[in-house]
Amino acid sequence: MNLDSADAVSIAIAVREGKVSAVEVMQATLQRIAARDRELNCFTTVTADAALADAERIDHEIAQGKDPGLLAGVPFAVKNLFDIAEITTVAGAKINTENPPATQDATAVSRLKQAGGILVGALNMDEYAYGFVTENFHYGATHNPHDLRRVAGGSSGGSAAAVAAGLVPLTLGSDTNGSIRVPAALCGVFGFKPTYGRLSRAGVALFSSSFDHIGPFARSVQDIATAFDVLQGEDERDPVCTKRPPVETRNLLLKNIDGIKIAIAADYFRKGANPEALAAVQKVADALCVSEYITIPEAHRARAAAFVITACEGANLHLEKLRQRPQDFDPATRDRFLAGALIPSHWYIQAQRFRKWFRDRVREIFEKVDIIIAPTTPISAPLIGQQTMILDGEEILVRPHLGLFTQPLSFIGLPVLSVPIQRANALPLGVQLIAAPDQEALILRVASILEAKGIISASVVS
Repeated sequence: MNLDSADAVSIAIAVREGKVSAVEVMQATLQRIAARDRELNCFTTVTADAALADAERIDHEIAQGKDPGLLAGVPFAVKNLFDIAEITTVAGAKINTENPPATQDATAVSRLKQAGGILVGALNMDEYAYGFVTENFHYGATHNPHDLRRVAGGSSGGSAAAVAAGLVPLTLGSDTNGSIRVPAALCGVFGFKPTYGRLSRAGVALFSSSFDHIGPFARSVQDIATAFDVLQGEDERDPVCTKRPPVETRNLLLKNIDGIKIAIAADYFRKGANPEALAAVQKVADALCVSEYITIPEAHRARAAAFVITACEGANLHLEKLRQRPQDFDPATRDRFLAGALIPSHWYIQAQRFRKWFRDRVREIFEKVDIIIAPTTPISAPLIGQQTMILDGEEILVRPHLGLFTQPLSFIGLPVLSVPIQRANALPLGVQLIAAPDQEALILRVASILEAKGIISASVVS
């Protein structure tokens, strides 16, 4: 088995069947991280001793005839805003290094461990999850495995790059305005943002509570579905993680998608994209025999309102430290938080009112269609340090506009999977598969058909 490119489910099957031991998998994983991460800068912490001890435990359970779980022996890592017991949760910030270590794992970390997954460390991100590039002032930039001169995307850049580079097959990230989907697209892997409130955020350092989601990155649709199934479940530690009957989506893959109504997002989702991004959407549409277009009304206002709400909520969360220690923030993060602190309260209230109106309009659309497809990012990965890009003949800032097509969908908590489109001799791009709330199974069914046809696939740069 080539552990560099094997997906999580394949590794777990091999471990359970005794074809490879969990210790062997973990030793190979740690060797890859040691050999490659110096140039990639994905990890901020590697928990090698604990990981090897967990691997030995998994092997012992298997030797005793026990089933250690769906993810038996699978190495995984998490964005460094997830609590890891006995490690300080830094959330990409210098200030947080002064905090005491976490007393317990985040719920999501615990659930992956309970399924047999083995945590190997924490991953780089934009400070406080406020950014789309993972060019962290304190911990350095994470490099895109496809071209080390380029960004990995953000704010979960370390999570996406670690999967794309073959360091680990499964990672967790968080998504406020596109922080899972943007890096997944730029690094050429799968990135899943389930419905708001579907997965517990307990033990996760939040950026904007009314937006924040968590979700997995992986190399296959099967891995995404399996991780999602493991992560599901009500959690009293997170008040927005509401009670929903768990759906075993991994058992619904490759089922017939006849009768699923699919449309292409028009207008706003086409005007700002480079031709290559539109071609990626068309490739998916052609494979699904989709020709219908649909307009999501006022998407540009949804994005603007999302900016207002997240800036206000983020600034409020860090207001005391902004007053006392502004010099200890990443300058790019600090300046945006300070701007958010100055936004008039009636702007925030109006944005929340618009949010309800927009949610109702999109609900009406999903009475007619089941899945909407749209670009994930308007361009492929820009260069590290690149400040501007050209879209529609206009020079605009890179950092805020990488989320051009993701923010309007986060605004109302829709489930979205960014699927990777590999291009010969070119950087990868992503396409979003979007559904109504709690319709994750539909998204994953469609994605599994596209994967089986060879239209979408994650690439591992070893």
